[in-house]
Amino acid sequence: MIRHRIAPAALALMLAAVGSAGVAFAQTPEPPRPGAVPPSDTMDNPSAPTGVQRGPAATLERLFQRLHDAKSQEEAEGVARLIQRRWARSGSDTADLLMTRAQEALKGKQTELAVELLDRIISLQPDWAEAWNQRANALYIAGDPIRSMLDIGEALKREPRHYGAMMGLGMILRQQGNDKSAMIAFRKALEVYPQFDAVKKAVDSLATEVDGRDA
Repeated sequence: MIRHRIAPAALALMLAAVGSAGVAFAQTPEPPRPGAVPPSDTMDNPSAPTGVQRGPAATLERLFQRLHDAKSQEEAEGVARLIQRRWARSGSDTADLLMTRAQEALKGKQTELAVELLDRIISLQPDWAEAWNQRANALYIAGDPIRSMLDIGEALKREPRHYGAMMGLGMILRQQGNDKSAMIAFRKALEVYPQFDAVKKAVDSLATEVDGRDA
């Protein structure tokens, strides 16, 4: 893959968006992708006993609080799956169907078709953060890391807690040799999702080099 570099001004804007992820919590191996059937109340309240009437599904804000406070990786991963299901809801049956097709195209290595479908999804639902994140993924697979990072920036404008987008940004920056900026993105992802194992490993592998360089 050709390692293009993004303009410093654009990178600064993206890292500023990542920085806003350090939000008050009263406010994506690869996580599940959009196109799944919206979760039932049972799925949003996994600890409720069978046969017991369940209350309203947890709000997204509450789920992020639970994600942040999780005491184990297993607990955090369960909450993260619920958040990802929420992110997968566009509010449009048409957009959801197109997203399913885009995911099928990516699985079939029809990257160009996937990008075209995601273009249409974004035109229909421009405020759907996950659509921008998914197009960033498709563009990265297509070998266009610059446009991928720009779409990550758009995803983070709409959902500044999107730890998957932050991880993606960090991975691209690291591949470009920008370890310091990659560390910023990874650490911001951990502020939202402290038990994110893949990101913890990325931070550990960079910590000695980046922190030692700054010392």
